[in-house]
Amino acid sequence: MATSLLNERDLDFMLYELLEAESLTERERFSDHSRETFQAAMDTAKNVAEKYLLPIRQKTDLVKPEYDGNNAHLIPEIKTAMQAVIDAGLASATADFDMGGMQLPSLVSCALNTHLTASGMSTMGYTTLTNANANLIQAHGTDAQIEKWVRPMRAGRFTGTMAMTEPGAGSGLADLITKAVKQEDGSYRITGNKVYISGGDHDLTDNIVHLVLARVQGAPKGIKGISLFIVPKFLVGDDGALGARNDVALAGLFHKMGGHAITSTSLSFGEKDGAVGYLVGEENMGLSYMFHMMNEARLFVGMGATVMALAGYQYSLNYAKERPQGRLLAEKDPHSTPVNIIEHSDVKRMLLAQKAYAEGALALCLYGARLHDDEKTAPDHDSREAAHTLLDFLTPIIKSWPSEYGLKANHYAIQVLGGAGYTNEHPVEMFYRENRLNPIHEGTTGIQSMDLLGRKVPRNNFAGYKACVSAIGKTITEAQTFESLNDYATSLESALKVLDETTQRVLGASQTMNVDAAFSNSVKYLDMFGHIVIAWMWLKQGVIAKQQLNGSLHESDEAFYNGKLQAMRFFFRSELPEIYHWAHLVGSLDTTNFDMKPDWF
Repeated sequence: MATSLLNERDLDFMLYELLEAESLTERERFSDHSRETFQAAMDTAKNVAEKYLLPIRQKTDLVKPEYDGNNAHLIPEIKTAMQAVIDAGLASATADFDMGGMQLPSLVSCALNTHLTASGMSTMGYTTLTNANANLIQAHGTDAQIEKWVRPMRAGRFTGTMAMTEPGAGSGLADLITKAVKQEDGSYRITGNKVYISGGDHDLTDNIVHLVLARVQGAPKGIKGISLFIVPKFLVGDDGALGARNDVALAGLFHKMGGHAITSTSLSFGEKDGAVGYLVGEENMGLSYMFHMMNEARLFVGMGATVMALAGYQYSLNYAKERPQGRLLAEKDPHSTPVNIIEHSDVKRMLLAQKAYAEGALALCLYGARLHDDEKTAPDHDSREAAHTLLDFLTPIIKSWPSEYGLKANHYAIQVLGGAGYTNEHPVEMFYRENRLNPIHEGTTGIQSMDLLGRKVPRNNFAGYKACVSAIGKTITEAQTFESLNDYATSLESALKVLDETTQRVLGASQTMNVDAAFSNSVKYLDMFGHIVIAWMWLKQGVIAKQQLNGSLHESDEAFYNGKLQAMRFFFRSELPEIYHWAHLVGSLDTTNFDMKPDWF
């Protein structure tokens, strides 16, 4: 069977046709780059993925990390693979040149990481978390902290984590009880327990830099009293040399249904004299700093879910093209040759659904990466602010929609393979298990829905909401110049009107009725908004496809663009109409969920 992991033609389309990556080279930060350097980085990522990550993918799934009572141990192949990623410069691809990075745009970095993620999503979690950790410290730490902690993380000598969740608090960070006591030398002593800390212990690097949320002694209760601390596994001297082991102990490992390459740990801070911690920024500002890392991680979660959907789609597509079984209904001759299953309409339906979900999500995630580049490097202040506003608004959708519908795509991938899909001789069941955590990671779908409806939509006089609707409107106007796209532009325009009516209705009601009742269908609001955004992404792709089909094309390109248009049609006809049912639930203020009593279950 064909072994292609991803559709490289589609990656090129996303980068250079949809999101115009080449135009970023006109900006000072990326002026040393060109399409050729972008492609060289993409090729390097693919080569590393195929040489080091893909061969161990199944082994990392089957052989889980072990706990010897003190430390976690991984199979040695993971360290070899991670060192290959680091040596190729891929672990810090967006970092500054003077920090050892390649100073690539986030857009290109996200695209090249699709190869690495498809070959080893959980293995790449170590570098993903480390980059987010380093970015946070670089944004909010002191020069000395950047030199001591960020530089070795960028070099691949240290890895990083974020330690938020506690056994008694979970997502309720306002109730965390990890304590920090200030010392005479300005450091703090940290005591408490954290759970589900990804990458919290391993033997891959010299040191692990934990970013820990804790409450300084005497701080206010709730989220206003949370501070952020750098708490390393090993202390580090001013000369950069490793010192004594800090009072951070591995208390145990969790074994999840997927994502086995990266350790999931329970950590105990301060079992003896207290773990040495260093304050990031100001006291009681920790949660606002941590959101820098959390929002970045949310974008990575969405991208990871997308890549698992893409990988499952590509694998099941290859399988369907080569697996003969059955005959079409119109064929009455039992002696005729069986057709490959891709000829069956229901298999086409499942492949189309995967294509619509996965490539729609990819467009959205890469669009978010492009907004991140614009937020940092757009030529004027207004453009940077506009990009920030739109990216901040879209973040809960980028995190949650691919997580939910990427998983649905993996469900279809298994179904396309039939009974073979449930065996580990094929990777689609692993993709599903790897992907299942993403609706939970970095805030559940329910939390993202409350963030969108309760915070992001009304914030700053609906600034993000208006920016999103305006951007969608521009694509609708562009699509209306093509007669064959008019119906789809009109459908999206109608959907926006229903969205606006529903938004005004539920937010207005939340001012006069119990807010928990008013928002009890917030997940359906998120689904509705997410479907509209993905329809927008497909209409954008449809516009480009129509433009290209008006010219003279190679046969393979013609097929590619027609495939884009067909997936767009599928999403608009089979998926977008669902928003009207969701709009009714949300807009009618249905309280079935809210009215359910615990003792009725």
